Amino acid sequence: MFGASSFEDLTSHVSDCSEEVEIIVNVGGIRQILYEDVLNRYPETRLAELISCLAGGYDAIFSLCDDYDPGKREFYFDRDPDAFKCIMEVYYYGEVHMKKGICPICFQNEMEFWKVDLSLLDDCCKSHLSEKKEELEEIARRVQTILDDLGEDKSESRWKRFQKYVWKFMEKPESSLPARVTAVLSFLFILISSIVMCVGTIPELQVEDAEGNHVEHPTLDNIETACIGWFTLEYVLRLISSPNKVHFALSFMNIIDVLAILPFYVSLILTHLGASLMELTNVQQAIQALRIMRIARIFKLARHSSGLQTLTYALKSSFKELGLLLMYLAVGIFVFSALGYTMEQSHPDTLFKSIPQSFWWAIITMTTVGYGDIYPKTTLGKLNAATSFLCGVIAIALPIHPIINNFVKYYNKQRVLETATKHELELMELHSGGGDHGGIRGGPENSKLGTEAQGLATLSRHMKLSHSDTFLPVLSQEKHHRTRLQSCK
Repeated sequence: MFGASSFEDLTSHVSDCSEEVEIIVNVGGIRQILYEDVLNRYPETRLAELISCLAGGYDAIFSLCDDYDPGKREFYFDRDPDAFKCIMEVYYYGEVHMKKGICPICFQNEMEFWKVDLSLLDDCCKSHLSEKKEELEEIARRVQTILDDLGEDKSESRWKRFQKYVWKFMEKPESSLPARVTAVLSFLFILISSIVMCVGTIPELQVEDAEGNHVEHPTLDNIETACIGWFTLEYVLRLISSPNKVHFALSFMNIIDVLAILPFYVSLILTHLGASLMELTNVQQAIQALRIMRIARIFKLARHSSGLQTLTYALKSSFKELGLLLMYLAVGIFVFSALGYTMEQSHPDTLFKSIPQSFWWAIITMTTVGYGDIYPKTTLGKLNAATSFLCGVIAIALPIHPIINNFVKYYNKQRVLETATKHELELMELHSGGGDHGGIRGGPENSKLGTEAQGLATLSRHMKLSHSDTFLPVLSQEKHHRTRLQSCK
């Protein structure tokens, strides 16, 4: 505590400053002199409050700073000096920019400490901040999912517990050895079914029916039936055990599963209806069309392949680049097909009969396919074909690099999220082992922490403990703690 004389010096300093008031702040060892007229541009910030706090005594001073030296009249803050330099920009330029290398979540905490409105952050920095928040929320969801799998709520009914067990068994192959074996069997059934579909079209392996039509061999039909039976059982079990039936039914991969199963049963019904009731002449054609839809089952492989899933999400995030590629090609196809039609009209044996027909030639030329069924015969037409070929190569090559970058970015992001999730689980196991169970937020989930801590003890046998940082802010009530992601400078 400071003596009475120090407090008198403090109050006398306020009275003596009849003109412009200046204050000295020391942030992480960096001293800076600030003036009243500059700070009062944003009077609700912490730095602006320092000017008026001198008259309120030491209680008011220490509510705003970490320490104060009345001799030097200097305020001390144990904060990040690099972030403070960025915060100061708001008083001079009216907006804040994050320096490269500062963690966005950490910078947001610094803005909250200095009481600077988040709306003053530049738009480009806001997008970076929202991206980092999404990463933290994704890690929190993954951690919570693992905790839910580890814990068992004894108050739930037997049917609910059975439902969760079946769901984990069917959806999470890493949960147990039988679940992993089931996933491998499902993968093999997909391959076998796809091979049978291809082999069944070989004429030498087909047989003739009563009407003399070539149909698939009965043995291949039996294998196909067994595969469909497995797919049906798998889908029904996943549907019954799904916690959200509507979301499950509308999921893209589950729609693929239905498209892979449905043609078999529809063709079976049409066969019986056409043979016994209606005798439709186009029933066989409808059945053949439905059997072609069996190719959808090859997309089921994406369920068991993280690489295909990564590729799908990368293409999904590259819609702008793909749209740009299609626009380039569309403009080039229209221009070069019109030029090719015009230049080839002088030749008596021209193959360019119309501009719409020339679209096909422009497509196969710009995409470097070149079937040769339509080709120019005049000199100008050949020059136009060479130009369209070069422009097609450029148009296709330009958006490829951003698409590859999106794939690499998403792949690396998934690896980082997996590592961060494992890291948070290690920390939670460490804290739960030390008796600290109060850092998890989530309302009703708090009642399950005891069981989850026991599950984490089992999980720790497969992980190396870490002795740094604390929980994610999404999962923690202690906002002043820093996590590994918040500490990246």
